[in-house]
Amino acid sequence: MFFNAQRSGPLPKHNGVSWRGNSCMKDGLSDSTVRRSLVGGFYDAGDAIKFNYPMAWSMTMLSWSVIEYKAKYEAIGELDHIKEIIKWGTDYILKTFNSSADTIDRIVAQVGIGDTSKGGSQPNDHYCWMRPEDIDYKRPVTECHSCSDLASEMAASLAAASIVFKDSKTYSDKLVKGAKALYKFGRTQRGRYSPNGSDQAIFYNSTSYWDEFVWGGAWMYFATGNNSYLTVATAPGMAKHAGAFWFGSPNYGVLTWDDKLPGAQVLLSRLRLFLSPGYPYEEILRTFHNQTDNVMCSYLPVFNSFNFTKGGLIQLNHGGPQPLQYAVNAAFLASLYSDYLESADTPGWYCGPNFYTTEVLRKFARSQLDYILGKNPLKMSYVVGFGNKYPKRPHHRGASIPHNGVKYGCKGGFKWRETKKANPNILVGAMVAGPDRHDGFKDIRTNYNYTEPTLAANAGLVAALISIADIPTGRYSIDKNTIFSAIPPMFPTPPPPPSAWKP
Repeated sequence: MFFNAQRSGPLPKHNGVSWRGNSCMKDGLSDSTVRRSLVGGFYDAGDAIKFNYPMAWSMTMLSWSVIEYKAKYEAIGELDHIKEIIKWGTDYILKTFNSSADTIDRIVAQVGIGDTSKGGSQPNDHYCWMRPEDIDYKRPVTECHSCSDLASEMAASLAAASIVFKDSKTYSDKLVKGAKALYKFGRTQRGRYSPNGSDQAIFYNSTSYWDEFVWGGAWMYFATGNNSYLTVATAPGMAKHAGAFWFGSPNYGVLTWDDKLPGAQVLLSRLRLFLSPGYPYEEILRTFHNQTDNVMCSYLPVFNSFNFTKGGLIQLNHGGPQPLQYAVNAAFLASLYSDYLESADTPGWYCGPNFYTTEVLRKFARSQLDYILGKNPLKMSYVVGFGNKYPKRPHHRGASIPHNGVKYGCKGGFKWRETKKANPNILVGAMVAGPDRHDGFKDIRTNYNYTEPTLAANAGLVAALISIADIPTGRYSIDKNTIFSAIPPMFPTPPPPPSAWKP
């Protein structure tokens, strides 16, 4: 439901969030350089900026969860809902570049501006505190011409969604076509999308584009069955640049909206477990498989790779703020990988000489989600609207300003930002940034490190929850084959035996 509350543009009739309405209906059209519609998509967090980088990643994650767990979504009656959310995102992503062309030279990186460091009181998406429906200030569009990380992530999101929508051939083909153009653009026009000092660098800085090449390449391969993408994704140099061998790095194995390598390693281990394509890909696939095993070991408390709070929350960002987004991603990978192993009739994996069963991984995943849902020292849920005690003051403009027909201008909303009162509108389903490293939490609206929810974190939450949820759907909990449906048979069938010899 959090994604319903984040929708921008003209809302569908059955959106289900009573205090939200149509908003930012002139995005793109009002920008003197772009002059085309960029209406739609999702607002990133408690603001009204549309950042393509985390938005695309969120859609990739949601699509991945649907591809693996479609039967579970169906069983709980949420399949149509999540597909609708994904399509809302991919429809928007298709607007942010020339999706009918085979070759492109630019893509939109974001709509809206958040930098308030330059002083002055220039109204923008972070300076002002307004309902998105009332925004009257300029929303500039940022385009980029060499942005390999962003282009490859957008390609991944469209490629993954093309598998989700494979039964709607026209739409699926459109997604694949767009993904091909984006990936090609990312590979030819090299560069990071977030130059120093830019708005992108302040809020969603990308450290490198090599991990997106591997991740995007893997998704492109699954969407098209074209070996050239697998060749890129499994190139030894590519793995090296993406940090596959930096075992000593403090962030090794931490899946985030910036570093997709751990997700790509799991995704390509899947390929090796079930299809085993062999030479010339085997060397890196085996490497990624071993590395995935090591990453799973690193999540277990016994190996001391990461600290845990006294209450049991893994500190994947080393005691930094907003820890929940990292914990849910790790919970998703651990739960999903345990399902892969079981579907491959493998009871567990090795950490050095010690064998651990898949149940150990599930236990880790469950412990993190239980913590988030209330099994923590404060006995509170970090998901708004779930449980008896949850955050009442999320850092969120739309939720904190009364939906009462009064238009509060840029500064008119400041009083709603500062008030100690609970938000008048409940942001159902939103997982906030989370506690500090001492399991402490301050339910204060202006402290976004505790109370702000984001698309990226909530995409990880949805994926982790559907993965660990105990919903009976037959022998395997994952859908073993759908992700491979575009891949031609690995090993051609042998010719029939010759007919019997007749003298």
